[in-house]
Amino acid sequence: MTRTKFLSATALSLGVLAASLSPAMAEQKTDFKLAWSIYAGWMPWGYLDSSGIMDKWAEKYGITVDIVQINDYVESINQYTAGGFDGVSATNMDTLSIPSGGGVDTTALIVGDYSDGNDAIISKKATSIEELKDTKVNLVELSVSHYLLARALDKAGLAEKDLAGVVNTSDADMIAAFATPEVETVVTWNPLVSEILDSNPDANKLFDSSQIPGEILDLMVVNTETLKDNPDFGKAVVGAWYEVMSKMAAGDEEALTAMAEAAGTDLEGYKAQLAATAMFYDPAKAVEQASSAEMPETMTTVANFLFDKGILGVDAPSADFVGVEYPDGKVTGDEGNVKLRFDTTYMQMAADGAL
Repeated sequence: MTRTKFLSATALSLGVLAASLSPAMAEQKTDFKLAWSIYAGWMPWGYLDSSGIMDKWAEKYGITVDIVQINDYVESINQYTAGGFDGVSATNMDTLSIPSGGGVDTTALIVGDYSDGNDAIISKKATSIEELKDTKVNLVELSVSHYLLARALDKAGLAEKDLAGVVNTSDADMIAAFATPEVETVVTWNPLVSEILDSNPDANKLFDSSQIPGEILDLMVVNTETLKDNPDFGKAVVGAWYEVMSKMAAGDEEALTAMAEAAGTDLEGYKAQLAATAMFYDPAKAVEQASSAEMPETMTTVANFLFDKGILGVDAPSADFVGVEYPDGKVTGDEGNVKLRFDTTYMQMAADGAL
C-alpha cells in the first residue's frame, strides 16, 4: 500500500465545512486522535501505537493519544479537515491544498522527512526529460507525482503543454499500465518505483525527487488552535516520535522489522525504501529544515503549482491565497489568511532534551 496524493471536490467541500467547525472544537481537552496512512516515512506512527511508546508519553502528560491507521491517504486528510482528527500525516503540498486551502488553520508539528528518490519518472523509450516532448505521461493527476513532473519539465525548459498529455492513472493500476505497449512513461512513488524498475531492466529513470531535495516533505500536521490550547498534546506526540526516531537511527531491528511487516514488505525491502527517504532522525535537523532559507521558496513553488491546477482552496483568486508562516515569523502568501504554520517549538524542545 502507498500514499495516494490528490485533491478531490469532496476534500474542498470538507474544507469549507471544517473552516466553520474548527474554532468551536479548539479547547482544552485530554483525549486526542491522530490519523496516518501507509508510507515509508510514516510507518513509525503505527509502531508508536503498537509498541506502547505513544501511551507512555501520553501518560506522562496526563492525556490519551489514539493513533488510527486510515487505508486511504486522501480520506485521512479529509477526515482531519472535517474535524474528525486532531492531526494527520500529510505532505506539505496536500496540507496546503486541502485543510489550509479549505480554511483550517494547521500547524506542521513534525517535519519527518523529505522524499529523496522515492518519487520518480520512468520511461521505456525516452532517455531524458527533453525526449518527453509530444508524448503522453501516466500519473495520478493533481498529485505529488504531477508536481514532480512539473518540476522536471521546468528544469528542462519545458512545460506540460509541450507534452501530448497526461493520463490520469490510479497508483493501483500503475504497474499493469506500464506493462502495456501504449504506456511509455509513468510518474509514481515507492514501492511502485522499485517494482517497475526491477521488472523492466531496460526502463530509464529520467528524474527523481532527489533532484528537488526538500520539496516533497512528509509531515505530521495538527489543528493550530488545538495545539495552542493543549501544549501537552504537542509535547507528548513529539516526545514519542523522537524516541522512535532514536531507535531507527540506531538500527533497532525489532522496530524496523515491525514497520516493514506493517508496510507489507521485509526488513531489507523497508530499508531500501528508507534509503530513498531523507528521514530527520535528529530533531535538530528537522528544525534546520523547517527554518531553512529555502522553505519559503519551496512553498511558493508548491502554491504556484496548486493554483495553476485549480486546487489551492475554494475559488482561490491567486497563488498567494493562503498565507504560510515560517519559524522566524516570515509569511509568504496572504498575511491576512495564514492557515499553514511551520512551528519548530516542540521539535526544538526535543532537540534540547526538554520534553
